[in-house]
Amino acid sequence: MSAFTDAARAATDAMRALFEPTPLQLNEYLSDRYGAQIYLKREDLSPVRSYKIRGAFNAMSKRRLSHPDQRNFVCASAGNHAQGFAFACRHFGVTGEVFMPITTPQQKIEKTRAFGGDFVKIRLTGDYFDQTLRAAQDHCADIGAHFLSPFDDPDVIEGQASVAVEIEAELGTPPDMLLLPVGGGGLSAGVTRYFTDSAAGISFRYVEPAGGASLTAALAQGKPVTLPHIDTFVDGAAVARIGAHTFEVLQDVDPAHVLLAPENRICGTMIKLLNIEGIVLEPAGALVIDALDDLAQDIKGKTIVCVTSGGNFDFERLPEVKERAQRYAGLKKYLILRMPQRPGALKDFLTLLGPDDDIARFEYLKKSARNFGSVLIGIETKEPDAFARLFQSMTEGGFEHRDITNDDVLADFLI
Repeated sequence: MSAFTDAARAATDAMRALFEPTPLQLNEYLSDRYGAQIYLKREDLSPVRSYKIRGAFNAMSKRRLSHPDQRNFVCASAGNHAQGFAFACRHFGVTGEVFMPITTPQQKIEKTRAFGGDFVKIRLTGDYFDQTLRAAQDHCADIGAHFLSPFDDPDVIEGQASVAVEIEAELGTPPDMLLLPVGGGGLSAGVTRYFTDSAAGISFRYVEPAGGASLTAALAQGKPVTLPHIDTFVDGAAVARIGAHTFEVLQDVDPAHVLLAPENRICGTMIKLLNIEGIVLEPAGALVIDALDDLAQDIKGKTIVCVTSGGNFDFERLPEVKERAQRYAGLKKYLILRMPQRPGALKDFLTLLGPDDDIARFEYLKKSARNFGSVLIGIETKEPDAFARLFQSMTEGGFEHRDITNDDVLADFLI
């Protein structure tokens, strides 16, 4: 044991004033699919639907103990950290200011306001999070408030370690493998350090979104580095630079134990869990479950714990999630089609479609004095192999086409 494990256990005990332990549930669907005992640590069932309440509570509690007169706190967040921060502010009866990008969805703003009540003020500033963060830190310095980091703070890391304390108590014996999502690294660092210090002998796997692999980049360089570009779809884990404090804990991780989850594949995992299990997860919450396919041979017959880190999913995003899942599975494609500008050309093209092929999008404007026009067309089908047959028929029928489904530049503009 260590001072860290003792502190994490004390933090966990203190959290019982806010909420009961989140459940550790054996999932029969996943267990049967992979031939293992797969448990889900349901952080999506916390009062704010994510684990972020843990770190915010612990950091705020310790700050108030060391600085009894501290009454003003500030954070910058567009998501789960803001909600955990707001909940903690109301619990302690302190003033909190949450800086959010102007582009933050109204649903997230309202949820943060609901959790914090009169104790929280929301400030919308900046088009991008980096601008919002700078504004929050400048404001903090101006008014003498305490900035509460979403992950790069020893007290936040200690608070997130309470997830490990609960897993230990609920499971009764250490699992063979523990799968952790990685964004800024607060959760993964806290849980890793707790079990490492307690000599539990657990094998860890860390899962990052492919478009925000900050831990992978840091391990390659031996220090935290800033990614030049990130895909923000997995907004709860898409972080351009892993924290300095979190990397101190994770710097010895075997790079082979860090898995990358493609954003579109994560969407398929979210849809399956929703349709089959009725579990609503945000993209970051589905990260570790998405990686199970990559680990299928390693986990057979073993006890596995997956931390589902959050369930703050806006159902307005569901059409986009379904779309991305279909594209990854090869069930939906977008084409630029060269259509002859003659009577009957469209009818000729439609005869090429198979019985399960469905046109989901069709944009065409006839142009004068041209023999051909360009059509943007989206096609859905039930089996990926159907597209090979369709493309061959189109080529033989004289319909030139270009598949732009995976062309990021054109897809951003046209789809």
